[in-house]
Amino acid sequence: MHLPLNALRAFEAAARHLNLTRAAEELHVTQTAVSQHIRNLEERVGKPLFRRLPRGLALTDEGRQLVPVLSDSFARIGQALQRLADTRPREVLTVGVVGTFAVGWLLPRLRAFHESHPFVDLRLLTHNNRVDLAGEGLDCAIRFGDGAWHGTDAERLMPAPLAPLCAPEVAARLREPADLGAEALLRSYRTDEWPAWFAAAHAPCPVLRGAVFDSSLTLAEAAAQGAGVALLPVRMFERELRQGRLVQPFACTAALGDYWLCRLKSRAPTDALQAFRDWLLRESAPPQ
Repeated sequence: MHLPLNALRAFEAAARHLNLTRAAEELHVTQTAVSQHIRNLEERVGKPLFRRLPRGLALTDEGRQLVPVLSDSFARIGQALQRLADTRPREVLTVGVVGTFAVGWLLPRLRAFHESHPFVDLRLLTHNNRVDLAGEGLDCAIRFGDGAWHGTDAERLMPAPLAPLCAPEVAARLREPADLGAEALLRSYRTDEWPAWFAAAHAPCPVLRGAVFDSSLTLAEAAAQGAGVALLPVRMFERELRQGRLVQPFACTAALGDYWLCRLKSRAPTDALQAFRDWLLRESAPPQ
């Protein structure tokens, strides 16, 4: 089947702007040309795609069905052409990532990074926040903390306030912070977290008697299975909160660190590292 690509492009631009003049300006053609392309497409499909209004356009039901298909197709074509035009040789980038950040934030965005930076051959090694950049042969690492690690240049990516998270049946028993004293308070190896949260909540910290975990991922899974209440970076567990596996019973949070991108000061950044760094900072920036 012959596809009238110019007509499809004209329709897609007009559908985004709902204005023939702005679509023509984007495509660098005349308004008459855009209008003619759309008429030709409507004749081809045998149905109107727009309703002409005194001050613009409105999509018909048929037009609304066609828009997302075309938008996705043109985006994929653009990405493919971008990959073909990138003549840089593939470059390996080995990144150490704290597991919580990898699963909760990076993995859902990894496809977008690969599509926009095809020359980067990314190797991800997860860790529990204890990492030796030089000894493990890492180009960079993403860590949680205050950014003060000897010999490293650290750039702040995003805050990671901690809050109690637990299974819904456990949350049903909690009315105020003092109620946590009757629950198992699951802990990480950082002993200052629960005392800091209770201080932020203006409540006395009870005796801590929950299990200790070396990974926030296993800590969260234990909480989701009803083993107790975990103190976790809320932003990294938004999927579990949406699914209802975890519940945040109290709004109060404790700020004990941020996520940082770290690299050795003694090693100049490669093109791949610079691309990864710029992408991370763009993606993690708060919405304007």
